[in-house]
Amino acid sequence: MFETLRLTRMLYNAGLEQRREAYRKHGKTLSAYDQQRELTALKDACPEYGGVYSHVLQDVFDRLDRAYKSFFSRVKKGAKRAGFPRFKPRQRWDSFKFKQCWDNKKGDWTACGKPVDEGRRINIPKIGAVKIKLHRPLEGKPKSLQIIHDCGQWFAAYVCEVPLAPLPATGSAVGVDVGTTWFAITSDGEFVENPRYLKNGLKNLRVQQRTVSRRKKGSNRRRKAVQQVAKAHRKIRRQRADFHHKTARRLVNEHDLIAHEDLKVSNMVKSNLARSISDVGWASFFEILNAKAASAGRSVIAVNPAYTSQTCRICGHVGKENRVSQSRFLCAQCGHAENADVNAAHNILGRAVPSALNGSGVSHAVV
Repeated sequence: MFETLRLTRMLYNAGLEQRREAYRKHGKTLSAYDQQRELTALKDACPEYGGVYSHVLQDVFDRLDRAYKSFFSRVKKGAKRAGFPRFKPRQRWDSFKFKQCWDNKKGDWTACGKPVDEGRRINIPKIGAVKIKLHRPLEGKPKSLQIIHDCGQWFAAYVCEVPLAPLPATGSAVGVDVGTTWFAITSDGEFVENPRYLKNGLKNLRVQQRTVSRRKKGSNRRRKAVQQVAKAHRKIRRQRADFHHKTARRLVNEHDLIAHEDLKVSNMVKSNLARSISDVGWASFFEILNAKAASAGRSVIAVNPAYTSQTCRICGHVGKENRVSQSRFLCAQCGHAENADVNAAHNILGRAVPSALNGSGVSHAVV
């Protein structure tokens, strides 16, 4: 598997060089299909590539093509740093992909990814039967398989086509106001604690990063120290993802409609609260929430967040003076007093309901 990573990374870099030179010398833009047609000749010239499954080699050029399309998309949007595709060092290439696991004609597995030996191994073409801990049975029809190397561990990530399983209607709708003091505040008055995984892990990270800085560059000891830092970050990432999944699942189970602010997180992380905003992970949470809602037949609506924290939900008066403090809301016109975040959550829900009635503004996700 390490050899497959090495060969696919070299192929990616060679494909990138080929594209750059073709445009620089001849003004020609190569497509993924153009490069995939040369794989047969590549295997004749470099026999080691015969030991890599054809779908894996094809996917390398698909990834390169997506990198180019993403670059041109960012250029079109006027991004200051569009990020032209760059060559991949060993540290930035950690996966390879089998594009097809299921034969639709036969209605059975292809040569790749099939669990064997009572689920204790999986077949990986050109590699063999690899031991695996199948933590749960696969659901639906398997579409693709990606083998990922992460901090010394290998993972098999299946993408499966699963039929939708709508949940029974609850007749409930909720507005969600997110923040850094509290992770989320709902219009029902529920306050979800912010676990602050990064903040709690900073002490350990500082110690490990100082260890890295003391090690000689290129040494085995430095490489091991870097691995420890990566594992610490991985633990924080997994804790946050677990929290996001559980919170999103609870919201989807309890409510038919969920409204939240349409936040531009990429702009917000440029402020002095960058670390706190990155720690809470709103963008990831909203993505997970949308996916779970789509599979359960629920509606998620992102509304314009402008003035939701300064608007009185009772009389509609808007003004900075209404926000007495971070947590207190007191309407200067009608005297309505409430927790500021709960008031904002009600305003978010109020903006979402007309959109739901008009059939617009509902977020959809692919699952």
